[in-house]
Amino acid sequence: MPAEWERHERCWMAWPCFEELWGDHLAGAQRGFAEVAKAIARFEPVTMLAPESAIGEAEELCGETVSVLRCDLDDSWMRDIGPNFVKRGDELAASIFHFNAWGGKYTRFCKDAAVGHRVAESLGIRTFSSAITMEGGGINVDGEGTILTTEQCLLNENRNPGISKAEAEHELCQALGGEKVIWLPGDPLDDETDGHVDGLACFVRPGVVLAALDPDPSSERHATLMENIRVLERETDAKGRKLKIHLIEEASDADAKGDRFCDSYINFYVANGGVVMPSYGIATDERARGVVQACFPDREVVQVDSNDIGYGGGGIHCITQQQPA
Repeated sequence: MPAEWERHERCWMAWPCFEELWGDHLAGAQRGFAEVAKAIARFEPVTMLAPESAIGEAEELCGETVSVLRCDLDDSWMRDIGPNFVKRGDELAASIFHFNAWGGKYTRFCKDAAVGHRVAESLGIRTFSSAITMEGGGINVDGEGTILTTEQCLLNENRNPGISKAEAEHELCQALGGEKVIWLPGDPLDDETDGHVDGLACFVRPGVVLAALDPDPSSERHATLMENIRVLERETDAKGRKLKIHLIEEASDADAKGDRFCDSYINFYVANGGVVMPSYGIATDERARGVVQACFPDREVVQVDSNDIGYGGGGIHCITQQQPA
């Protein structure tokens, strides 16, 4: 699986349509998704999947720079339901995890479970079905054989009951073409995704990881995130390099909209020549932007208001999936 900073053919997204989840925030979420899509479309093509009943609405809000493609959906978390694109030489294929709606938290997911195969079919590429139940937000790769994930998510009884860590590593490396798995503990405070790594840490280039930090040493969140950082400090990647770690604050001062609110700045999308990252209308936005800009000095960093997206429990990375060139 190529790293996210490698060249893309396009970005895939999916239109929010699950009224039971979004409630009164559905219209705001749709506007937020459209703004993210338009921001990414400045750098690369974007295809938005939408059910038949929402195509007109999606086209109107996203505008002419975003393509809308009909696809049956339960909701909108493309990172988790879409394929993990993998390459061998110039051949592109889709590696697809089993999807059970984040450990069975939602009963409505049959349409989403088929999205990875639907996307692969539309592209005419081969598919590989993984033996594990997982979501794309639960993994991050450096494109050189190293995989980041969390014990809390992949080893969870609600996804892969009875699996050993060795078995999980083998299956994950088979699915993504990896050589080494770095296991972070996760985030016990996250009972929505069970500690998806894309809210905790990500590679920004080989040997370099950006990790989330709560600067308040008295908070429970601070202790949780420091556990993940300490693991990264001890680790090496698949090439034997000791990891260099950059830290980025979370948006802890954001006005949390609901119990599942996502306040992660690290939940961004790396596009061709750009990075599209969250903002929350708080002072920390500018500091976080500076950290991301330092990690990607040759890319334009664009911030998009993510308050309504965050209500659903995810961020910009959660609603996007890159297709490598």
